[in-house]
Amino acid sequence: MRQVRVRQAREGDVKAIAVVHVRSWQAAYRGMVPRDYLDGLDPAQREALWNTVLAESAWPRAGILVLEDQATVAGFAAFCPTRDQDEEPAQVAEITAIYLMPQVWGIGAGRQLMTGALEVLAAAGYRQATLWVLDSNRRARRFYHAGGWRADGTVKTDDTRGFPLIEMRYRRLLP
Repeated sequence: MRQVRVRQAREGDVKAIAVVHVRSWQAAYRGMVPRDYLDGLDPAQREALWNTVLAESAWPRAGILVLEDQATVAGFAAFCPTRDQDEEPAQVAEITAIYLMPQVWGIGAGRQLMTGALEVLAAAGYRQATLWVLDSNRRARRFYHAGGWRADGTVKTDDTRGFPLIEMRYRRLLP
């Protein structure tokens, strides 16, 4: 197995995080999201988002972890107090993003990144974590299920991109 490591994101990681975000979407969501949307994604357009998320981080309650593969950012996980109105932000964290470059899929890197994120959240005092996943993303749903996550029955439709994406909320207790 390749040597990967998880660490807190730094300002210099933003460009790489944006690349991972776009390349992961383009590979993982093919057939679930309109092709023209995926083909039009540009990492440079995502940099501002990730600069803001990193600047507004309140470690360890909110932040970004990166996964390095041979000293290159190959994945990231972002988290914060829950944004859901039906949850208690002091007790429930939300994994807002977890993405990996396709070349590290299937080597245990995602599990390592998720474990790191859950450990940070538990140490920060959260009791549970939630995340949202496309209902059509069977690969991701299998990954979450294998990691102890369970759908809690809450579903929403995100149409902010001009087309509907149906998402399911998953949750788990923290270690």
